[in-house]
Amino acid sequence: MNNPLFVGIDVSKKDNHVQFLNGSGEKLNRFAVANNQIGTSNLVDNIKKVFSNMDVNSVIIGLESTSIYGDHLAASLRQDEFLSHVDGSVHVLNAKQVAKFKESYADLQKNDTVDAFVIADYLRFGRISKEVPMDEKYIALRNLTRARFQAAQNLTREKTRFVDTLFYKFSDLQNSKVFSDTFGTTSLAVITEFFSVDEIAYMDLQELADFINEKGKGKFADSTTIAKELQAAARSSYRLSKTVNESVNQLLAIRLIGIKAIQNQIKELDKAIENYMQLFPNTLTSVKGIGPVYCAGILAEIGDIKRFSNQAALAKFAGLAWTEYQSGGFKAANTRMINSGNKYLKYYLLEASNKVRVHDAEFNRFYQLKFKEVPNHQHKRALALTARKLVRLVYCLLSTNRLYTPPTQM
Repeated sequence: MNNPLFVGIDVSKKDNHVQFLNGSGEKLNRFAVANNQIGTSNLVDNIKKVFSNMDVNSVIIGLESTSIYGDHLAASLRQDEFLSHVDGSVHVLNAKQVAKFKESYADLQKNDTVDAFVIADYLRFGRISKEVPMDEKYIALRNLTRARFQAAQNLTREKTRFVDTLFYKFSDLQNSKVFSDTFGTTSLAVITEFFSVDEIAYMDLQELADFINEKGKGKFADSTTIAKELQAAARSSYRLSKTVNESVNQLLAIRLIGIKAIQNQIKELDKAIENYMQLFPNTLTSVKGIGPVYCAGILAEIGDIKRFSNQAALAKFAGLAWTEYQSGGFKAANTRMINSGNKYLKYYLLEASNKVRVHDAEFNRFYQLKFKEVPNHQHKRALALTARKLVRLVYCLLSTNRLYTPPTQM
């Protein structure tokens, strides 16, 4: 008869709080160890003592997925010789699922000791999926792709802050839509090279048109019309005092330096990812629009495709699944996307879908169909559904190791 020991670990940067439970839910031992190799050895020693003194024949260990602080611990426990000998398993749990499980306890407080107990009890109830440890090369690739994801998020935030600051200086520039891209070369030249909107508003029209033509390197068909629209936007914008305007100009310059630095960081990460992808022969890049970077982001999070029983399981893991609300004879027509899931995989699937729909006729047809179905949030909804369609293709290509042939070419 299987009689496992359940070990719940609440991970933090400095310490790991541990709770042992038996199969009946009885608390056996509770302690804290340092979050380092010595602390992990002490944890294993405590597990050995339980095996020596009690009738247990296996161990199930669980910890929440908390940034990077649990990665070393999970890897060390999986490689431990004693734990392998006693059929030990290590599970990195979804923090949201554990939090929902904790809500079933009415009077539990929030502290590290309680959290360790909840994790151990969560394991005891057996609501955990079988986990296949990822190969080290996937972990190495994941380090790069997750760093790129974070850099992309930082770039979006910095651009948002830049646009917010721009409103102070040139409040009507974006509303007027003179330039299609605020961060284009000509647009940035207008923003940074003129001290105030008054300079633009009362500048000679031909001189302004020549400035636009020069900065745009002759790409604008009618620079005079753009100059007129730009002056109209400048005249309708709010005015600032000289002192305030000067501080806004300085802030815009500083934010622009930060944006360019992040863009350079992303370029370097892209190069590193492309070089590392040579170790991963795969069929995903046969889909036009999925380049080496997006392919790397998808592969790094999936790892071995055999971890997933079917494409629906992969979609749920990525967070590309929808809730169901049904009661009696009622079934809701509008449902929300689930909040759980791997945010990194979801990001790369959405980004890849946005590229694939441009190059692939079938995906573009599907995107346009879903785009026209609703009046609100059209792009966001259509892209999410297109990404869900892409999941089926990704699962098929990785499972069969076959190249993609677009439907129009079959």
